[in-house]
Amino acid sequence: MKITRLKTWQVPPRWLFLKIETDEGCYGWGEPVIEGRAATVEAAVHELSDYLIGQDPHRIEHLWNTLYRAGFYRGGPILMSAIAGIDQALWDLKGRDLGVPVHQLLGGAVRDKMRMYAWTGGDRPSDVGAGAKALVDEGFTAFKMNGTPELQIVDSHRKIDEAVARVAEARDAVGPDVGIGIDFHGRVHRPMAKALLRELEPFHPMFVEEPVAPEHLPCLKDIAGGLGYPLATGERLHTRFEFRDLLADGMIDIIQPDISHCGGISEGLKIAALASAYDVALAPHCPLGPLTLAASLQLDAVSHNAFIQEQSMGIHYNQGNDVLDYLVDKSALSIEDGFCAIPQGPGLGVEIDEAYVEERAKIGHRWRNPVWTHEDGSIAEW
Repeated sequence: MKITRLKTWQVPPRWLFLKIETDEGCYGWGEPVIEGRAATVEAAVHELSDYLIGQDPHRIEHLWNTLYRAGFYRGGPILMSAIAGIDQALWDLKGRDLGVPVHQLLGGAVRDKMRMYAWTGGDRPSDVGAGAKALVDEGFTAFKMNGTPELQIVDSHRKIDEAVARVAEARDAVGPDVGIGIDFHGRVHRPMAKALLRELEPFHPMFVEEPVAPEHLPCLKDIAGGLGYPLATGERLHTRFEFRDLLADGMIDIIQPDISHCGGISEGLKIAALASAYDVALAPHCPLGPLTLAASLQLDAVSHNAFIQEQSMGIHYNQGNDVLDYLVDKSALSIEDGFCAIPQGPGLGVEIDEAYVEERAKIGHRWRNPVWTHEDGSIAEW
């Protein structure tokens, strides 16, 4: 069997789908994308196709190393996202060819279903109490909210009080047993994070995510020691080597690699195993589409330290299309009582409606994240 073609589609709301085809009719799907840079990743996928056409798709590890090492320059969000989607598609193809789900090829599942969480509150969080209560009523046992809108590097304590009040509102709405993830989104700089992290302690967060931007993670030793709840990060880290340095530092309790950004299932598996050596939990980042979610669940299935999975059904970014719209069988990723069964179909376990993909690709997208500014006109972290 030889790879013959790589086809890509930009589809609403902000996703990029990839299909790898072979001379024997077998195929696989993947989702190589960086939010807001879909066209750039798409170009990288087609540049990398030079290394893939004519090759045996079953040699996934060899092809991964070819894509990663042969170009000399490596790492970063664009290249690793392109590799990630290709890797997902290769695993999907191999599973389809052999008639088994990917998790069977990775040693078999350690769990039957995965605990899931959902989002509430939007980019600038509001009405978090009502939104959180609605999610709990749907059966979710955990949710995530943005902790704060934009903050200056040194801002007023009023902004901290407002963030704490929002978390208090959410906790009051759902009671003590529901998990609350609080995403700082890299918006909180070191001087403000020192105070905010500690003032959230009485509300017992499930975790605080991206407590500072990824380039400032070394400061956690100084500002977050002794906290009584877990810290999480990793969506903007792209190789096992970046996670290695983070884990060795000992300040993160939950890692959140994105299986469409970190090099795919192959690299995600290595990152998860590395985290387990440090007794660190896994909660893959996934505000993306059905293929990223299906790939994440395949990794969750074989990772004993995985404890919860993000998903983006109904998220505020999903304008025009949602996660299940592109599936032939929408039940493959259905969530019941806050859990999603590990997909058991061949490959990633989902079947993409290619005709619908073609139709929506005519609309496409040019999604960009908001560009925020502070009152003085300087650029704020989104």
